[in-house]
Amino acid sequence: MGCRQSSEEKEAARRSRRIDRHLRSESQRQRREIKLLLLGTSNSGKSTIVKQMKIIHSGGFNLEACKEYKPLIIYNAIDSLTRIIRALAALKIDFHNPDRAYDAVQLFALTGPAESKGEITPELLGVMRRLWADPGAQACFGRSSEYHLEDNAAYYLNDLERIAAPDYIPTVEDILRSRDMTTGIVENKFTFKELTFKMVDVGGQRSERKKWIHCFEGVTAIIFCVELSGYDLKLYEDNQTALGALLSSCDPQWAGSCWFPIRPQLRMTSSSLRDIILT
Repeated sequence: MGCRQSSEEKEAARRSRRIDRHLRSESQRQRREIKLLLLGTSNSGKSTIVKQMKIIHSGGFNLEACKEYKPLIIYNAIDSLTRIIRALAALKIDFHNPDRAYDAVQLFALTGPAESKGEITPELLGVMRRLWADPGAQACFGRSSEYHLEDNAAYYLNDLERIAAPDYIPTVEDILRSRDMTTGIVENKFTFKELTFKMVDVGGQRSERKKWIHCFEGVTAIIFCVELSGYDLKLYEDNQTALGALLSSCDPQWAGSCWFPIRPQLRMTSSSLRDIILT
């Protein structure tokens, strides 16, 4: 009788084998999953990289997905122009044509309904075109490093007729250039060469950066995004430049932690960029 296994022992052995199989399967799955952590300041291109991966590896955007970006793109265009107009007074720049002052009043009166409906009316289109064409507004746009302005401003404002058309459907280029604030943590998965990539996009705004540290666990690689053309631009969330935020992120206490064992380095390969930064 001592040589025989009881029913309880047999069931325990079966459970043990199932657990072992599950652990082996989970181990193999984890070896095939690559976790990529996207870090960087706001407007450094993290969400754009996610969109590009979707286009390259996940079939891109279908017609309905493209249509969903229309309200955001219209908001980006309107928001860019209103930022330029607001900056005129701060930079002590006048309109070249005094009549544009009335258009500026109309712009602020019409933008609310336009943004809520996700469309640019013919009246608003005329106002926006006249304001954008004014040499004073163009001069203010040329000094955009002195206030916060998205880098897609000229792209959309130079193509207002197309964007304002009733049958407008955003193109892939329009979608890639669109900007929306990422809050919280967003995970996107795609497959490449039998490997599953999990790309984790964290919010770039200052209030979100405290959430980065726990995302480091289990990462295969970190992609730290930096907008080289915007190193001296003001961030949306505070008055610090993008370069200043990058330097503050490269904190020595991070470098010595178990999460970030390799000390980060900032390499200035452009002599002109180095001269501007160090003077």
